[in-house]
This record gives sequence, structure tokens and C-alpha cells, in this order.
Amino acid sequence: MTHKDEQWEKEIRKGPFASSPFTDDHKRNVLQLVEWMKKSEERSKGDSSEDSSRSSRPFRPQVGNASHKRRTRRGPLVAGMGALVIAAGLFLWIWDDGQLVKPVIEQVYPTTALQLSDNLSTDLLTDKMKRNVATTMRDDLGKQLRITKVEDLPVSGRIYVEAGKESEKEYAQIWLDAATGNLREVEMRGEMRPSELEHRYLRQVPSLLQSIGSTPTLKPLSVQRYVSMKQGELEPISYTTLALENETGYGEIVWQQDQAVSISGELSVDQVSVTALADAKKAVEALSGKTTLDLVSVHRTKDDELGKDTVSLSFENNYFVQMTEGKEGLGYTVGDANHYEQDFADWEEIEAYYQKLYNIDESLLRGKVEPIIKQIFKMDLQAYKLHRNPDHPGMVTFELESSKDVFQVEYREDGRIKMITRGEI
Repeated sequence: MTHKDEQWEKEIRKGPFASSPFTDDHKRNVLQLVEWMKKSEERSKGDSSEDSSRSSRPFRPQVGNASHKRRTRRGPLVAGMGALVIAAGLFLWIWDDGQLVKPVIEQVYPTTALQLSDNLSTDLLTDKMKRNVATTMRDDLGKQLRITKVEDLPVSGRIYVEAGKESEKEYAQIWLDAATGNLREVEMRGEMRPSELEHRYLRQVPSLLQSIGSTPTLKPLSVQRYVSMKQGELEPISYTTLALENETGYGEIVWQQDQAVSISGELSVDQVSVTALADAKKAVEALSGKTTLDLVSVHRTKDDELGKDTVSLSFENNYFVQMTEGKEGLGYTVGDANHYEQDFADWEEIEAYYQKLYNIDESLLRGKVEPIIKQIFKMDLQAYKLHRNPDHPGMVTFELESSKDVFQVEYREDGRIKMITRGEI
């Protein structure tokens, strides 16, 4: 391979080609097209008539600079590559394992894919605004949504762009500086099929699941993306959530930008210590009053953003135990995940119900929860002070002020206990 070809190989590994597996077929097809385009450009330079040259050369938009100036993580597209693609008048397609995927022109010049509804005040959008909107949706949301509203907000000096519908799963709101065209604020959400998720995410899945001891064979089920940029921030931050499942379990991976920040998946029973499993069974027995509930599954969630690592043990009849290790220490929760729906005729009944929860008699509640806490944690609640929270009727905390030891308790209107958490609340 010549030195030039080596340089081309380096470039086609960048930019729009980075999201696809780089195969020999991919390389061969791209290099053949590059060679053809170089020869085509040389022939066009040899034309003696300037008018003839102008008539045979398609329009060449200026590309590659807007997104690079705005955010450094989007690598600059190679000027030679972009010019050759457009100068040759080609809609060059990316090859992904022999399949045509997406025209490069949409990646190099994203405004060509911008979808605009009829009767919009598009004259409010400058070319720079259109590029910023198109590039932001493409690079951060992973798709282009149809723009349904463009509005001038003169008091704030902004142009407001809305895409999709607020009531739907895919929706975007973008505020641009009316003077400069730069992004000011962004709120976007979207869904995509797992097959549409960028390869740089999918290729991480097996190793990320293995890193928490989970099975690497969980299959992608669905993808959700949320993007946010607040006033004063320099660039949008995206969160990509991939749901996974197989016949026996489920999992989830969350990326902030390209960095995995939360991983969850199923564990085998033998990955839980005998002591921890025995303690969990005793805790469920103390809460439920049942002695024959079998372990159904074990699940682990490692959340680096929250700084928590949680192992959840699920038992029959929707009882569970969670053991958490985090920045603030250890946490332990035992709970009943069954839903006990209440039927209400009107708002007055709802208000009366929550008032009853909030005003539950303290002695009644202590009589219900103290035996359970004593059996699980070998602790006596007599010295603990009860705190109520009007924003959360049906939940109280018992705090030992001398040591800041806290129990959080959720209960029903008759005092029955739904959940007890100690530490890491």
C-alpha cells in the first residue's frame, strides 16, 4: 500500500466512518471511490474553458467548520475528503458489513437532512442556526426530528426551535442566540431501535456486563436518549439508556456521552455469599411473616454517577432485599413490592387518605415496625426520634441523633410496613 493510501486509511477511520465496523470490504470500496474521485477532479482541472468548468461542477457548500468550532469532541472532517465527495457530485454511502447504510452527504452537510414542517417562519433561521440544530440532533440525539415550530423571542434575544410533539416520546426544544446563532439551551429526548445505536456503544455491551459479573449474552431490547444543555453550559450532554434482556433476566446500561456510568444485569446465585443470602431470607421472613419464600433472582446495579453499587435479591410474592455500598457507607433495604391499589371516588377521598397516612398514630406505627427492626438489625427503636415529612405521607424516619443512625420506614394506612431502609438513604 502506498503512503497516500495509508493516509486515506487513517482518514476514513475518522468522522462519519468511525461508527461502522472497519472491514476489508469497507476499506476497498472507499479507496476505490477515492481513487475515482481524484481522477475525476484531475480531469475537471484540465478543462480549458472556465465557463465549461463552472457548468460541469456542482455547487460546493462550505462544510466542516461550524460543528468543529462549537465543540471539540466532534472531530474535524478532512477537507480533502469532504471536497472530493461533494466535487464529484456523489452521495457516497457508508458500507457496514456489505450493507449500504447512510449517505455521507448527510453526515458531512447535515442540513440536507433537516426536516421542516410547512408554514414555519424559517426565515428566522440563519444558515448557522440550521447547521447547529441539524448537527445537534444528529450527533447528540442520533436522528433528525421534524421541526414543528420556529419562534422569535425578542425579549430574551433568542430563537426558539421545537421538533416533534411534547406528548410523544420523541421531542426536542432548542434555544439559539438570535445574534450569533449559537446554542443557548437544549432539551431533547428520543427512541431508536437497537440496530440504530452507534457501534461504539454496542461493542462495549459484553465486556461491561462481564465487569459486574453478569451474563454477556443479554440482548439489546430498546434504546432511549436524553440530551440536555442548560444556560451557561458549553455543549449538550447526552444520556443513552440501553435496555437488555434474555429468557431468564434483564439488564440496563447508561452512557453519559460515550462513558458508561451505570451498568445492571443478572447475577447467578452462587455470586452471593452464603451469609448474605441467609440474612436476606431472615429479613424477608421478618417483614412478610412467611418462612418458605424462595429466591427468584439476583440483580446488580453499579452506578458510578451516583457512587453506588447495589445487589438486589428478589424472592417469591414480590419481596426483596437490597444491599448497597456507596459514598456514604452501607445501606440495607427489605421491602414488599406488591401494589395495593386504593379506589377513590373524588379528590376529597384522596386528600383524606393521605391525611390519614400522615397523621398515623406513632404508638401504632412503632408497635408494627419495632419487632421487625429488632429481628433484622438487632436494634431497639426506643431511643430513636420519629420525624414526619408532609411531602411524603406514608413515610417516616427514625433517627438516633447522637449517632445520626437513621431508619426510613414506608407504611400503609393501617400501619403495616411496606419497606425499611437503614443507611444510604
